[in-house]
Amino acid sequence: MLIQPTLEWLEVGRACSVPVRLYRGASAPPAPFVLHLPGGAFTGLPVERPVASLLAEAGAVVVSADYPIGAAHPFPDAVEAMYGLLQQLHGRRACWAARASKLFVAGEEAGGTLAAALANMARDRLGPPVVGQILLSPMLDPGMGSCSFRDAEAGPVGCKWADGWAVYLGCPDKAAHPYAAPSSGSRLHGLPPALMITTPDDPMRDECLAYARRLMQAGVATHVRAIAAHDWPDALAGPVPPGPPPAWAEVVRKNFADFFAAVLSPVPAQPTDGSVA
Repeated sequence: MLIQPTLEWLEVGRACSVPVRLYRGASAPPAPFVLHLPGGAFTGLPVERPVASLLAEAGAVVVSADYPIGAAHPFPDAVEAMYGLLQQLHGRRACWAARASKLFVAGEEAGGTLAAALANMARDRLGPPVVGQILLSPMLDPGMGSCSFRDAEAGPVGCKWADGWAVYLGCPDKAAHPYAAPSSGSRLHGLPPALMITTPDDPMRDECLAYARRLMQAGVATHVRAIAAHDWPDALAGPVPPGPPPAWAEVVRKNFADFFAAVLSPVPAQPTDGSVA
């Protein structure tokens, strides 16, 4: 049974507030505190958010945010709004988690783009301190020229991810900005540890793995998991079918819990490359 959220509004500036869903499991304080950004290819936001629920089941307190989307909000609207929210969450973390709780960012698909960007922004702007990033099938490369995209027959014509990138970037030159397209970043040293999850038929598989390799080369502790699941990243947006959760859900939940333990351990675990589970 997936954890159900409560709906709240949080201010991210004097003239801006966003709706958020709070997911809280049976975790003991100080629980990891996660800002979760859902997918939707920058053109829509899902109601069902199984990733946020699984993060809570893994022991975290999770705030899943509705970030600005659509042609009226090209880059950098969404990422700047979420950076403001990240600052709010860190400053008021005792209200939802505990003052000693450590801050993570997480996201799937388009939300993975924003989560990766926030990790970069928090490093560059010297805070708030983000101790880990969790990226599931993240959209990282607007070029979409990888083998996994070609294998998925997700070309630029009629492709929701191509359309989403066009809406999000607004104009092609924005693709060179590392906060817009994290794969374009040339400086990855000093980023927080990463958990990256993909599947064999994931259109974003190759860009996910390429980014993981670059993180490792930059000395970032990176945990890569390629799990046995289908229809990713669409399956991560729900709606969740009735009955038992899909088999991949327990695998993902365990990977979340293991990552929290590795990052928060006094002796951090070594990064690992995963194989198909």
